[in-house]
Amino acid sequence: MNLVFYRKYRPQSFSDFIGQEHIVTTLTNAISGEMISHAYLFAGPRGTGKTTLARLLAKAVNCENRKGFEPCNKCFSCLEINSGRAMDLIEIDAASQTGVNEIRNLKEGIRFVPSRLKYKVFIIDECHQLSKSAANALLKTLEEPPARVIFILATTEVHKMIPTILSRCQRFDFRKLKVSEIIKKLERDAKKEELKIGKSALELIATSARGSIRDAESLLGQVVAFSSGKEIEAEDIRDVLGLVDTAIVSQLTDFVAKNQAKQAIQFLHETMERGLDPQEFIKAMIDYLRQGLLLKMTGGESKIVVGLTEEEIKKLASQIENLEISQISKIIERFLEAGNKIKYSPIPQLAIELAIIDSCEIA
Repeated sequence: MNLVFYRKYRPQSFSDFIGQEHIVTTLTNAISGEMISHAYLFAGPRGTGKTTLARLLAKAVNCENRKGFEPCNKCFSCLEINSGRAMDLIEIDAASQTGVNEIRNLKEGIRFVPSRLKYKVFIIDECHQLSKSAANALLKTLEEPPARVIFILATTEVHKMIPTILSRCQRFDFRKLKVSEIIKKLERDAKKEELKIGKSALELIATSARGSIRDAESLLGQVVAFSSGKEIEAEDIRDVLGLVDTAIVSQLTDFVAKNQAKQAIQFLHETMERGLDPQEFIKAMIDYLRQGLLLKMTGGESKIVVGLTEEEIKKLASQIENLEISQISKIIERFLEAGNKIKYSPIPQLAIELAIIDSCEIA
C-alpha cells in the first residue's frame, strides 16, 4: 500500500523537522540536559507538527544510542517506534475515545513499568474532547505521575482544556507555518519522489494549505496522482484544486483598473455562465489584489509575491501602476464585503457586481 506523503516523509529526526524553532530548541535542550518533564501540552492549529514532534520526543528519550538530543534511528527502541510496533508508545485519539473507561484503562496500564523501552509515553490527541469525568481521571494521574511515564497532550482548541490540567503540563504553542517553510518541505518531498514541479506550482500548493504542512503534502499527493508523471505546473494545481485561473481575475482587474465597469460586468457574466463558483472567484480576486497591494507597498519587490509566474507578476505590476495604496485597499474591502454578502444573498452574483461597480469608481 502506498503511504500518503505526510506519513511517508514524516521527519525522523529533529534536524528534519521544519518550523516551530522555538519549541524544537526548548525540547532539544531539555533532552540534552536530561530535564524531561512528566507532562507536555502541544497546542495549535491542525497539521502544524504536534503529533510528529510528540513522536520525535518519545523516540529521543527512549533512544539507546542517543548523542546529544538526536535519536539514532538504528537501535531497537528507535526501530520499534518508527515501525509503529512499540508497546510502550501508546497513542489515544480523544475524539473517538472520550469516556472515563478509556482513561481508567490508561491508569491501569500506567501502573506497570515499561515493557521494553526506557519510558512509557502516552500521546493523547485532541485531548480537549475528553469527557469531564475522563479529564478528572487524567488530572488525578497527572497530579501523582509514576516514574518512567511521560504524557504528551495535543489539542487544536486549548481554550476548552480545564485549567487544572493546563497547570500541570509544560505548554508549547504551535503556530501556522510560513509559506516559505511549507515550500521547503514540499521541495524535499518532490526531490525524494523525483518529481518535476515548478516553483510557482509549489507556491500555489503552499498558499492553499493555509499554514498546514499536512494539508500541503496531501495536496501534493493529489496533484501527483493527477499529473501521471509529467511536469507539474501551476495550471495543473488550479485544475486539481478547483482554483480560479489567474488569467480570469487578471482580466477583471484590468477592467477595474481602467474604470471599465460595463466590460467588467459582461466579463463576469460570461465567466459565471461557465460554471465558476462565486465564492471561489471572490477568494481568488481578493488574493490577487492582495498580491498587488504587497507589490505596491514594497515598491515592486517581486519576491514577496507567491503563487504567480514572472509574467503574471509583470502584468499585475502594470495594472496597479496608476493606483494608490489607499485605492487598492478600498477595492479589496469592497470584495471582502461581497464575500460576506454572498453567503446570504439570494443572487450571489449580485454582490460581486456591486463590488465591481464600486471598485471602478474608486479606481
